[in-house]
Amino acid sequence: MSDSEQSTFEYDPEADHPYPDERLNEILPVVTSDPEIVTYLEAQNVNAVTRKQYSDHGPKHIEIVRNRALRLYELLKEGGIEFNGATEQGLEESFEPVILALAATLHDIGHVVHRDSHSYYSIPLAADVLDRLLPELYGTETAVRVKAEVLHAILCHHTEETPLTKEAGVIRIADGLDMERGRSRIPYESGGRGINTLSSQAIENVRLIPGDETPVLVEIEMINAAGVYQVDNLLKAKLGGSLLEDQVRIVAVNTKADDMLVERIEL
Repeated sequence: MSDSEQSTFEYDPEADHPYPDERLNEILPVVTSDPEIVTYLEAQNVNAVTRKQYSDHGPKHIEIVRNRALRLYELLKEGGIEFNGATEQGLEESFEPVILALAATLHDIGHVVHRDSHSYYSIPLAADVLDRLLPELYGTETAVRVKAEVLHAILCHHTEETPLTKEAGVIRIADGLDMERGRSRIPYESGGRGINTLSSQAIENVRLIPGDETPVLVEIEMINAAGVYQVDNLLKAKLGGSLLEDQVRIVAVNTKADDMLVERIEL
């Protein structure tokens, strides 16, 4: 495993990025401090974790998904990959990371209704938030077009709905990349022993770095074979149909298990 990339990417507004980021720098303080959004991110863990003993879907999960979505986007842009969501709406390139930041932040708020089918419940709730925030920032027409792309990405993150944009594909993959053991800490410590919880405990680290054969290489460190479920079942399904299958290479290595039942997986 390379040490060139930390497991959690933090977006740096002062860094040089391969994309215009002035609009992203404008929207990030809004989505990270807005009282309604902040409360949703805390409340959505009640059904997911407290009542269902499922893996974390609260503020930390959202932070990780947002950071990894932006990291994926950064690596893909560095690799010359063109995105289609914003441009097909007639929006400037600078709206691409805005769509990603908003979709990553709001994709799970439907959990306040129910864990089951939560992405469908997220649509009207996110739409209300976007209707409040976006027109003041961008005007009505631009706000509607940004909203359309954000809602599409939210819908496609966890359902059978097929992403039609690379922005939506990034959100779908980034959601699956939050898989380290820290995500299962809450349900594990409260007695949850479902396959999602146990398999998350087996994932030690995730790194997103430039690849030799593809723009993105995802390196996953497992400490026992239970991590195979996270990689071969959950992440593989997220990558499939994302429009980015040929741009993202995933390598998972079992580094510490004594039995070494599974030593290496490549997607």
